[in-house]
Amino acid sequence: MLKVSKGRQMIKIIFSSMIVFLALFSVQACAAVHPELKPFPAAEQGMERFVVVLPDKTRAEEVDFKVELIPGKTMLTDGVNQMRHGSSIEARPLAGWGYTFYEVTGQDTTMSTMMAAPEGREKVEQFVSGTPLLIRYNSRLPIVVYAPEGYEIKYRIWTAGDTGNADKK
Repeated sequence: MLKVSKGRQMIKIIFSSMIVFLALFSVQACAAVHPELKPFPAAEQGMERFVVVLPDKTRAEEVDFKVELIPGKTMLTDGVNQMRHGSSIEARPLAGWGYTFYEVTGQDTTMSTMMAAPEGREKVEQFVSGTPLLIRYNSRLPIVVYAPEGYEIKYRIWTAGDTGNADKK
């Protein structure tokens, strides 16, 4: 009887140790998203914070890259007309740090061409983008964007091609 209780006690100790280890590991994993993310505040009420962590590149390589930030929403459209959202992204300074964060601004309106959709055509869910912003590539810092709830932030990485020489005429 004594051996069974010691065995159960050992299982409880091992199980408790595993829970503590997993809890500490998960906190470390969340904090390890990016070492420079700490100065950026959490999103205010009614806003969401989006973070883009870019692949590492050397400073010499980063010159040939740009990042395009695209705000918008996924919504039902007729699938025929060109749609555009009234939002845009503006750069803002992070006071006291010298970093930049981005904020989605503008009206929550949608503009579209006015072509008539064929009768009976079903609505299509698609991403309707606002005005994009092109920024320089910096893999040492995360790109932090604050947007109203319900918005999405997409991004593209642009690469420069080979340099050409202009002809004299």
